Order: sequence, then C-alpha cells, then structure tokens
Amino acid sequence: MTTVPLALQVQDLRFAHPGRPLWDGWSHRWSPGVSLVLGGDGAGKTTLLRLLAGAERAQGGRITLAGVDAGQGAPYRALVAWTDPRQPGLPAQDGLTPARWWQTLPARYPGWRAADLQTHVDGWALAPHQDKPFHALSTGTQRKVFMAAALASGAPLTLIDEPDAGLDKASVAYLQQALEALGDRTDRIVIVAHYAAWAGVRWQDVVQLPD
Repeated sequence: MTTVPLALQVQDLRFAHPGRPLWDGWSHRWSPGVSLVLGGDGAGKTTLLRLLAGAERAQGGRITLAGVDAGQGAPYRALVAWTDPRQPGLPAQDGLTPARWWQTLPARYPGWRAADLQTHVDGWALAPHQDKPFHALSTGTQRKVFMAAALASGAPLTLIDEPDAGLDKASVAYLQQALEALGDRTDRIVIVAHYAAWAGVRWQDVVQLPD
C-alpha cells in the first residue's frame, strides 16, 4: 500500500467576492510545519482559510490534502481542525461546556492527544473556565478553548485565523511557544492567518497576500 506524502496543494485556484477578485489561477503547495498567510484587512486571509478548510467551495481549480480532494466534502473536512472565528458560539448551541466539548473530539480526530490538550489548558490557564457554559466565557477565552482543541487534535491540517484576537500578551506569548513546538512535526501542516509575522515562530512558509 502506497502512502501519499502529507502536502496541501492548491492548483489554479479561482475565487472572487462580488466586485472583489481574489485569485485567478493561483497555485501553492504547503509541506508539514507551521506556515503563515500574511495580509492586511480585506486581503482574503479568512476566505483562503475557509477554502482550505473545505467550508467554502472554490469557483475554479482544485485543493487536495494528502491526496484527498476538498470537493469530496466530509472525507476532506475530517482531516482538518478549524473553527470559524465568526461563529464562536457553536458548541454553546448544544449547551456544552469546554470540558464536555473537548470530550467529544477524540472521536472526530484519530490523532487526538489528551496530554497536549492538558498542556494547552495549563498554558492558557483554562482550568477555571472548563466547566462554565460557553456563553459565560469571554471572546478571548473561547478562542483559547478552540485553539487548544485545534492544537491537540493531531489533525493533518490545522488552520488558525486571527490568532491574537481577544488575547492578552501572556496568552499570545504562549500561543507563539505552542506554534514553535509544532515546527518540527512531519505529520501536521499548521497554517496561521495574520497581519504580522511573529519573530518567535519559525515559519516554514510565508504567503503574502496583496492588500
């Protein structure tokens, strides 16, 4: 049995918002490691992550992860850890607390690492918040809950948008440390979309989007 090398491949991507073309025949390939999509407001960072997550359908071209086409839907999305920051209350709709939500995730992510989750819970001091309902958490705390899950997921592709939104300096410093620790992993692609390249992270690749 042949194992397909882990890579995220975008070929001839075409996508535009009404009156705002973003990509017309763009191609790129990501290898394992921690990479950055860099750009200002309106550059298309979130749209690109939605496309890479399989949450938005490209208007042309092809996106594949380890040989699985994004057009396949659920089989592709099963390889991706991503939470839309514009819909931060989704687990709250099911009446979940962070602790109860985290308990559902090993069934979704075969590579789930409980020890990694505990490391991130400690690093972000989330223990006092894990049994509170999601609606009682600040936006920053919710984002830390989601990022802790994404980082612990073991998913082949992890996407993080607006990484410092709602975070204080200590929380941002811990996130940089957590990303740096993933830099040598050969079984994961982590892509961060941000407006600045943090010096404390070894970026495998940087994609600069035009403003």
